[in-house]
Amino acid sequence: MPNVGKSTLFKLLTKKQVSIENYPFCTIDPNVGVVQVPDERLEKLALFSRSKKTVPTVIEFVDIAGLVKGASRGEGLGNQFLAHIREVNAIAEVVRVFENEKIIHVHKEINPQSDIGVIETELILADLETVNKRLIKLEKEKKAGYDKKLEKQSAVVEKLRQSLEKGIAAKDCGLTNEEYEMVKDLCLLTFKPVLYVFNSSAKNIVIPEELKKKNHIVLDFKAEEDLAEMSDSEKTELEPSRLNNLIIEAYKLLNLINFLTTGEDETRSWTIKRGANAPEAGAAIHTDFQEKFVKADVIDWQILLNAGSYANAREKGLVRTEGKNYIVQDGDVIIFKIAP
Repeated sequence: MPNVGKSTLFKLLTKKQVSIENYPFCTIDPNVGVVQVPDERLEKLALFSRSKKTVPTVIEFVDIAGLVKGASRGEGLGNQFLAHIREVNAIAEVVRVFENEKIIHVHKEINPQSDIGVIETELILADLETVNKRLIKLEKEKKAGYDKKLEKQSAVVEKLRQSLEKGIAAKDCGLTNEEYEMVKDLCLLTFKPVLYVFNSSAKNIVIPEELKKKNHIVLDFKAEEDLAEMSDSEKTELEPSRLNNLIIEAYKLLNLINFLTTGEDETRSWTIKRGANAPEAGAAIHTDFQEKFVKADVIDWQILLNAGSYANAREKGLVRTEGKNYIVQDGDVIIFKIAP
């Protein structure tokens, strides 16, 4: 919603100055910032290999303006903002829990459960409109000529429609993988995973039990702002920033993991989807690594460090040779071998 701290959080995450004002819809065009994903393994491996360069994994955060009740009908420039949400892979929904009379709440009361309900409803209503349009289009296509694929797709879209009309998000309506593939091009808003970020100034925040079950993190944005303005010596007696926790949780939400490459030239972290096999992981480096894949030499980063050197690890039989079906694990250090 407006005035919950989204732009403040974005500024803290990206160290990028954005417009923050005490009125709704200050953010109209989405701000985009690229943020480094904290990873202690990278620095340790870089020291281990005496690398000249270290290249971290990054995640892109987009600051999108607040939605209000009626956004799916265009209230508060809602259609424009919903289109921006459609372009992201996951949603970090900032929820206001703090009290501050000087900062206006669009509904005149602090009620996180109600705010979450409003946003969920608006996303569902927007999806329902998308689904209904697709059903109309499919009916026209079916009348033009019988196609078994169209029948199957219609059945899946109808299943989505019925769920959305009951207030059930698309991701919770029980589609099989095959069914999802038929309708993923709809880019439904409620297919996207959500991380709830509770903005609270209270140390002992009481979160309703129903909200505790949701994927969430609690942050004190004001305290984080104060920390950002302090010198390192001033921070020593204070609680450390929790922003890194948010970045890491957001990265997990996207179902991403990292594998690593290391050597004298550089140590680098590569982003892949969890469950990717060795050739698919290789494609993160270059398409040749997937198309011409022969094998991969793999060792866990910590086992490599413990061995003292790559030569020692190989001598002790700690470096494994893996083929095309190997599922890459988070923290694997990999050397790819490809055909000439």
